[in-house]
Amino acid sequence: MSAHEHCNCHHEHDHDCHHDHDGHDHPISRYDEAFSKFDLHLHDEQIAAAAQRLIAEKQGEYDTDEVRRQLLGTIELTTLKVTDSQESVLRLVEKVNAFADAHPDLPHLASVCVYPNFARIASESLEADNVEVACVSGGFPSSQTFMEVKTIETSLAVHDGATEIDMVLNVGAFLSGDYDTCADEIAEIKAAGAECPLKVILETGALQTAVNIKRAAILAIYAGADFIKTSTGKIEPAATPEAALVMCQTIREYYQLTGTKIGFKAAGGISTVADALAYYTIVREVLGEEWIKEGLFRIGTSRLANLLVNEILGEKTNPF
Repeated sequence: MSAHEHCNCHHEHDHDCHHDHDGHDHPISRYDEAFSKFDLHLHDEQIAAAAQRLIAEKQGEYDTDEVRRQLLGTIELTTLKVTDSQESVLRLVEKVNAFADAHPDLPHLASVCVYPNFARIASESLEADNVEVACVSGGFPSSQTFMEVKTIETSLAVHDGATEIDMVLNVGAFLSGDYDTCADEIAEIKAAGAECPLKVILETGALQTAVNIKRAAILAIYAGADFIKTSTGKIEPAATPEAALVMCQTIREYYQLTGTKIGFKAAGGISTVADALAYYTIVREVLGEEWIKEGLFRIGTSRLANLLVNEILGEKTNPF
């Protein structure tokens, strides 16, 4: 498990009992114990309305040059294509290096995010200060492979220079109610990644309901996630403001319970500055500016970085 305050909720046989009205004892699983600490009385329509209202009322306040600069520092410049190669990843990293050299006054990107087999080329060629090498691991994007493969892939990525790991929740197991498998996989991948921050992708589009998203977020956090992330970008819908709101509310409740801050990453279909501002607004309003300043808000994207830079500099340069 990780350094968070956890409930050991991946051990099925660990349970307490509660008494119902007939005086009988019934086991309470560690999952139910964890879930009981959070507000799970969620209605999809109300969440959607709340997210849209928050954006409509507050986003205008954050439509500033300062926020655009902050957003640039949240970007995980991502390439996860079937056509990726050593050469294409090297070209991308060289663009990141060149941008850092040309604009030392602008915030650095948060990371370059690549497949595990490109961890070495990315880490060895990356010269920009304080930019991480994030790798998607554990059978990305479906998470449908053997546990041993997931942990070995993670270990190899870290050995080759990955400094952050993004994994996908075992959504099939989660929707089947097999929380043990979900939690065990997260804990095992966390351990295989050594000290690297672990981002758990919930694939919110496949979870469909606000209650499912919140349960998955709680499970991921207690099992060892340092960040929870919306989507792989490989299925629709990808990131949505509604999912982001539920996830940020869960992070806030966990922080109130434990004093531990969990990060939030929005990814999947975020392609305009307006999109980024919407997610920034949710994080800023629900969690506060400290999450942003402490690097606990990330955006995974392949297109947004150029648009942000163009708006910040006031010219079309498209450095990435």
